[in-house]
Amino acid sequence: MDNLTAMSVPVIVSVVYALIGVITKAVNNSEKFKRFIPLLALIIGAVIGGLLFVFEPTIIGADSGFSAVLIGGASGLAATGTDQVVKQLTKTDTDKKE
Repeated sequence: MDNLTAMSVPVIVSVVYALIGVITKAVNNSEKFKRFIPLLALIIGAVIGGLLFVFEPTIIGADSGFSAVLIGGASGLAATGTDQVVKQLTKTDTDKKE
C-alpha cells in the first residue's frame, strides 16, 4: 500500500466532515436536518469514493467501483463518528446537565 492509498480514507473523512459542517451552518442547525446527517455523510463519502475510482483508481486502492463506493461510504460514516467524538470531548459541565 503506497502513501496515496493510505491517505485516501482520512482525506475523504476530512472532506465529508467539512462539507457536513458547512451544510449544517447553511441550514441554521435545523433539528430536522440533524437526523439525516449520517445518511448525507454516507452518500457524500460514497460519491467521493466513486469519483476517486473513476478519475484515479490507484489512489483509493479498490479493485472495483463497488469497493470504492463502499470505502467512500464507510469513510463518510467515519466523519459522523469523528464529529461525535469531538462533541463529547468538548462538552462542558453545563452541557452535561441538560
